[in-house]
Amino acid sequence: MRVPAKPPLEGLKRSLDKHRARASRLPRDGFLRESFSLPRAQAREKAREWLERWPKQAYWTEIESWCERPGDVIEFTMRRLPSAD
Repeated sequence: MRVPAKPPLEGLKRSLDKHRARASRLPRDGFLRESFSLPRAQAREKAREWLERWPKQAYWTEIESWCERPGDVIEFTMRRLPSAD
C-alpha cells in the first residue's frame, strides 16, 4: 500500500503569514480605532457624529487621545467596540 504524498503547504504558509502580519498591527483589546486631523469645528462635528452613531452606553465610544496642532487643527483618535453586544 502506497502512502499519499504530503500536500503542498505554500498556500497555507502564505495565509498564516498574512494573518499574523495583520494581527500584529491590530490592538488586542477589541476596540476599533480611527484617527482624524481636522480643523476645530469639523473635529467637534466628527466627534458628535461618532457619539450619535455609536452611543457611549452601548459601544463605549470615546475620544481616546487628542492634541492641538498649529493652525487650530485638532488631531484625535476615536475608539469604540465593534458591536453593542
